[in-house]
Amino acid sequence: MIIERIVVGEFFTNCYIIGCSKEKVCGIIDPGSEGEKIKKIVEIKNLKPIMIINTHGHFDHIGSNNFFNLPVYIHKNDLEFLSNPEKNLSSLFSIPYLCKNEVFVIEEKDIIKIGELNLEVLSTPGHTPGSICLKIQNVLFTGDTIFADGIGRTDFPEGDEEELKNSIKTKILSLPDETIIYPGHGEYSKIKYFKNLFYKWTQL
Repeated sequence: MIIERIVVGEFFTNCYIIGCSKEKVCGIIDPGSEGEKIKKIVEIKNLKPIMIINTHGHFDHIGSNNFFNLPVYIHKNDLEFLSNPEKNLSSLFSIPYLCKNEVFVIEEKDIIKIGELNLEVLSTPGHTPGSICLKIQNVLFTGDTIFADGIGRTDFPEGDEEELKNSIKTKILSLPDETIIYPGHGEYSKIKYFKNLFYKWTQL
């Protein structure tokens, strides 16, 4: 398995390339900006991109979908974000964004195949209604659900703090302590470190 992080855009969004070493194909997780920069890394790794996966529908995670002529996978509850600048927040920056790619909707427990890799979809609403995490082996791509030192914002339209906390409790805290967190912004962490922080926050 190949994992490459590319930090893109003014919000320092983590875009990830996840590739199958054997079949030399890859998926692009959250190409929020700087499509050329992402493309160069894919070429350097000698991989063929076959899909885009959006962990949720905010502009800083979907903004370069159109740069790639690839199918987009997104949770059904964030589908409308791809075609609604108010929902995806691009309207706030006077650059209304509409995704033009072919789109496939995904749901809880779906398996996304990239060569011989199988990514399991965990539905983790709260930051947005259709926020997801992607689990493979001891790795969890968390989008803006959780970070190394915090949880996703819920003050945007359709955010829900209680729903986010419930998603974390039911879908994330039960994962093995050594599971590596690859978040939508910031540095890597592990479940065991996040778990300690989360319990401290909830007791305040």
